[in-house]
Amino acid sequence: MRLLYVFGLILAVRLASVFIVQTYFVPDEYWQSLEVAHKLTFGYGYLTWEWVQGIRSYVYPLAIAAIYKVLALLQLDSVEWLVLLPRLLQALLTTYSDYRFYVWTGKRKWALFLILVPWFWFYTGSRTLANTLEASLITIALSYFPWHGEGTAYLWPAAICCFLRPTAAVIWLPLAVYHLRKSRLSVVELILKRFVAIGLLVAAAGIAIDTYWHGQLIVTPWEFLKYNIFNNIGSFYGSHPWYWYFTAGLPTVLGINTLPFVFGLVQTVRKSEKFPISKQLLITILVTLVVLSTVEHKELRFVSSLQPLCLYVASDVLSRWSYRATRTKLWLAALSILLLNALPAWYFSTIHQKGPIELMPKLRNIAQEYRDERDQRANILFLMPCHSTPYYSHIHENVTMRFLTCEPNLKQLANFKDEADRFYDAPASWLRRHIPVHPRTALPSHVVLFDSLADKISEFLTSYKLLHSIEHAEFVESRTGKAILVYQRLKSGEENAFNRQEFQDAEPVIEPEALPSENQFN
Repeated sequence: MRLLYVFGLILAVRLASVFIVQTYFVPDEYWQSLEVAHKLTFGYGYLTWEWVQGIRSYVYPLAIAAIYKVLALLQLDSVEWLVLLPRLLQALLTTYSDYRFYVWTGKRKWALFLILVPWFWFYTGSRTLANTLEASLITIALSYFPWHGEGTAYLWPAAICCFLRPTAAVIWLPLAVYHLRKSRLSVVELILKRFVAIGLLVAAAGIAIDTYWHGQLIVTPWEFLKYNIFNNIGSFYGSHPWYWYFTAGLPTVLGINTLPFVFGLVQTVRKSEKFPISKQLLITILVTLVVLSTVEHKELRFVSSLQPLCLYVASDVLSRWSYRATRTKLWLAALSILLLNALPAWYFSTIHQKGPIELMPKLRNIAQEYRDERDQRANILFLMPCHSTPYYSHIHENVTMRFLTCEPNLKQLANFKDEADRFYDAPASWLRRHIPVHPRTALPSHVVLFDSLADKISEFLTSYKLLHSIEHAEFVESRTGKAILVYQRLKSGEENAFNRQEFQDAEPVIEPEALPSENQFN
C-alpha cells in the first residue's frame, strides 16, 4: 500500500471518531484538560484539587490553551470551536501514532486493520485524555525503538510521556534494560549521554513550565507519585482486586482482539527464540500489569497504553497465520473482528452516557439567554455525582455554577466524607441546610440532576418546573439515572401545580440527619 493512502485512511477514521463519539466517558477528559485550558485563557473556570496540590502538569492543557488563545484573538471562540478543535488536535496525534504503528510492524495489512478497528481506541482516540496522549506517545516511541540496529530517537517521546504520566515509566524500564543489553554502545555511554541527558532536558523543560504556571518550584511527576501511589489517594475513588487488570481490564480494552493476542502469546512462549520482539513486548506487558495491579484504584484507561504492544503481538500471529489460511477463513476472521469491534464502538460512542454531552448545549442557551425577575443571570446547581458533566469549557459564559465536590481526605481526618457523600446520605436535609429558600430568588435559577434523585427531593423541587429531560443511559450505576433532568425556578406569578400535587401525594421520607437546622445563608 502506498503510505499516503494509508495515512489518509487512518486520518479519515480518526476524524470520523471526533464527530461520531458523542458520549461521556470519564471526568478527566474535561476537568484535567479543557477546563484548565479555559481558565488559563479566559480567566474563569474551575481547577480541581489536583491542580491546587500540583500533581498535574500544565504541558497538555497549555497546548489546548494555545488553540483557545488563537480563537480568542480571531474572535472565533464559540463553544463549538472550543470543544471541536482540541479533539481534532488529539485525533491528528492519534493518526500519526497509528501510522507509526503501521510502519513499526513492517507495513503489514493485519497491523493496519488491527490499529483501525479496536472499539476502545475508536472510543478514546480523539478524547482529550492524558491517557490517550500517553498511548499515542508510547506508540510513536515504540516505532522508533532500536529493535534492529542502533537509535535513541525514541527517548524523546518516551521521556515526555513519563513526565506527563509517571506511571508510564513502568513500561519503559524493561524496554530500557533490553536496549542496554543489545546495544553495541557501552552501558555508561548509553546511560549518561543518552538516557540521562535526554531525560534531564525534558524534565528541565517540564519543571520550568509547571513552576511558572503553578507559581512555585514544583516537580509534578513527584507530586503525582506521592499522592496517587505512596499515599494511595486514588483508592478514594474506588478500588478493584489485584487481578482485575488480568481478568477484566485488559480483556475489555482489547475486546475480540484478545483472541489473536492470546494466540500470539502462546506461540511466543512456545518458540520465544523465533519471536524476540513479541517476547520483549510480552515481558513488558506482564511487568506493567503486575506493577499496576499493586495500586488499588484501577480503570480501563490506565491500561490503554498497553494496547499497541498487544496489537503488535496479535498482528504478528495473524500475519503468519494468513499465509496458510484460505481466503474464506481470512474474510471470516476479518469480518468477525470488525463486527465485534464495531458493535461496542457504536454503542459506547453514541448511546451509553450520552446525556452530559446533550445537556451542555441546553445549559449554554440558558446561560446566554435566561434572566430572572431581577434581571439576574442563571445560577446553576448540579446535584449529581461530582464531575458528572463538562463545565465552563462547554458553556463559555461566566455564570455562577456549583456542583457537589469530592475532594479526597488529604488531611487524613477521621470519619471523613466528601460533600457528595454527605449530600447523598440525606439529600433533602442537605438542601435545607445549604440552600437558601427565602426569598425565592435566592434559590438557584436552575437545578440539574439524575431522574433517580427527583423523588427524594420532591419538596425542594416544588419551587421549580421541569425544563428538559435528556436520555442518558440504559444501564446505570449508583447515584446516576436513565435521564438527566433540568429544572428551572418558578418566577413570580407562576404556579407549579403538578409538582405540588406530586409532593402532596408522596409518602413522607424519613432521613438520617433530617433535623431542623438553621440555613447558613440566612
